[in-house]
Amino acid sequence: MILVLRALGVGDLATAVPALRAVRAGYPGEELVLAAPAWLGPLVGLVGGVDRLLPTDGPGPPPWPGPPPALAVNLHGRGPQSHRTLAGAGRLLAFRCPPAGHLDGPDWRDDEHEVDRWCRLLDWYGIPADRTDLALRRPPPGRLPTGVTVVHPGSKVEAKRWPADRFATLAGRLAGRGHRVVVTGSTGERELAARVAAGAGLPASAVLAGRTDLGELAALVAAARLVVSGDTGVGHLATAYRTPSVLLFGPVPPARWGPPPDRPWHRALWASGEDCGGSSGVATASGWAALPVDRVLAAVDEVEETVRV
Repeated sequence: MILVLRALGVGDLATAVPALRAVRAGYPGEELVLAAPAWLGPLVGLVGGVDRLLPTDGPGPPPWPGPPPALAVNLHGRGPQSHRTLAGAGRLLAFRCPPAGHLDGPDWRDDEHEVDRWCRLLDWYGIPADRTDLALRRPPPGRLPTGVTVVHPGSKVEAKRWPADRFATLAGRLAGRGHRVVVTGSTGERELAARVAAGAGLPASAVLAGRTDLGELAALVAAARLVVSGDTGVGHLATAYRTPSVLLFGPVPPARWGPPPDRPWHRALWASGEDCGGSSGVATASGWAALPVDRVLAAVDEVEETVRV
């Protein structure tokens, strides 16, 4: 058994897809088990190549219930806690971490894009990884609408949230242009989504926050016309499905977590005033002033133009 640890969230899993597929290709005859939260199950099924999900909520005690794996791959972090979680494995592929007693592997780089980080780790161990291999399997839309514009105002990190009143203004103006706008989010973000929808003059039926599971959210994004989101998991789903998107970055620059810069149908706007990760600095919360609604609408026009060409 090969065990891969990535016990994080939606965007974390999406950015690890090239590395996961590289492990799969490097060990085609072995059972590949992913240690990740159980709620990510629908998305894990869309990655392909993972034989089994081992429910794991984060680094801690060894997650395997039986004999330790012959090989463990730490796609979770730099250590030492995540390294120690996997310490009982026969062999560990991970970044160098002397505090955890792991002297093998490359050094960690803080300024690296999240996709490149894990591809570089595997390359160091002789497992080639393709950082462009980001696509997820496309689920059927089921009961959800297709061709909609998804506005996703929430984030687990409050500093990453573009102001709700601007999301509301944006959603209203998109609706006025003929977009069928829906507002998504988690159950805990339903009040925020309802406030954005009300401010935009949208009907209550446009609020899908808390009404979709992760698999349904992926299906919604896969069949969407457009996604406008902050720096959060929904933006990574748009990248995975090549759905036109405008992504709004606050404290963390797009150079670290943004979509591939060679895809003109994805546009990353940074609150620092820079676009598409041209700088590696960090914006402050007040930097949101650099992202007015008109600038976001201009980016919408740009990505939609790439689709029409």
